[in-house]
Amino acid sequence: MGKPSFDAVHEMDDDPDFYKDSLGICYAIPSAETLRQRLDLVGGSIRRQILDGNIHMLKSNGIVPSKLPCGYVPVDMDVSPFDNSKTCKEGVSRTYKGCDGYAPMFAYIGREGYLADLELREGKQHSQKGTPEFLKEMIGICRQMTEEPLLFRMDSGNDPAENIGVLMENGCHFIIKRNLRKESKEDWLKMAEENSRDISHPRDGKTVYIGSDWTEITYRTEDGTEKRATIRMGYEITERTMDQKGQFLLVPDIEVNTWWTNTDFTDRDVIARYHAHGECEQFHSELKTDMDLERLPSGKFQTNGLVLELAILSYNILRMIGQESLGKRNPRLKRTVKRRRHRTVINNLVNMACHITEHARKLVIGLGKSNVWREVFQYVYYAFEDFVL
Repeated sequence: MGKPSFDAVHEMDDDPDFYKDSLGICYAIPSAETLRQRLDLVGGSIRRQILDGNIHMLKSNGIVPSKLPCGYVPVDMDVSPFDNSKTCKEGVSRTYKGCDGYAPMFAYIGREGYLADLELREGKQHSQKGTPEFLKEMIGICRQMTEEPLLFRMDSGNDPAENIGVLMENGCHFIIKRNLRKESKEDWLKMAEENSRDISHPRDGKTVYIGSDWTEITYRTEDGTEKRATIRMGYEITERTMDQKGQFLLVPDIEVNTWWTNTDFTDRDVIARYHAHGECEQFHSELKTDMDLERLPSGKFQTNGLVLELAILSYNILRMIGQESLGKRNPRLKRTVKRRRHRTVINNLVNMACHITEHARKLVIGLGKSNVWREVFQYVYYAFEDFVL
């Protein structure tokens, strides 16, 4: 329902019998204080059970992460800061976005964006700290969900050779944005002018060089053995001598983007596949805005971590409902919808007005004829009648 605060439980006070039946609670609806205390006691002790339960839920309900046209299942990993400014919560500190909060790591699988794993982190924690261990855990989760080849996509904050070594040792493919650090853009441009065969001129004063180079990296395996590997390095270098309005620049503007990859894609496909990684920003938005999880409810770090981990199940349930509702007598839309936002699912299918009648030991749900989502609701209800959590 997009209500993670403890006080939201008071909304159930007016009709506790209905909510007990809906939620499968045998005893009374807990108070906000009791709910807070119980979550504090649990803390991070059931992380493994939640992750295993998430895999079991998706597999038991026939969910298979979809593949890209190239045959790989995309796995997008990214950090998204949570703004918790003006609070004294444990773990809140300055993030790289310039706000006080947390910097959790998220991992999504499939083109639909099912949430496979996440990890709550302090705001000041660097995106690479703890990532190799998180990456190994994520690979194990993905192997349980699909047997298809995996394509990991990550930003430049996770470009160290240690991550590349983990992926290569586990037989995974990847496209990782490189961090140029102190590399000279002028040297890259000179190299591209001499070696690139894919040169385009989108407009006057703008030249784009696309190509690949190869370089050797060194990484350590789990047993401490040092290995070397030659890795392909794709690049896209843009030189601008004139801006879009026709104004000549005194000094040419040079933009350099490079990627690590071990795929056999063409140079342009590598760039396109990485740009598609930006779609996970929409997934972050659904978590932070649609599910209202950006400002976490507790002052304790472990409790907030538990709330975020439980959100994996809620997030994927909403995603399953949204995907199941596509193409099934939908209300008239102006364009083809490939993925339904969580806010749409919550507003139109979860928070749906209805009349509940108890008769002959049965609960009957009456939907208004004026509700254009009633047929979608009925289809989804019967589709998940034997839902397994």
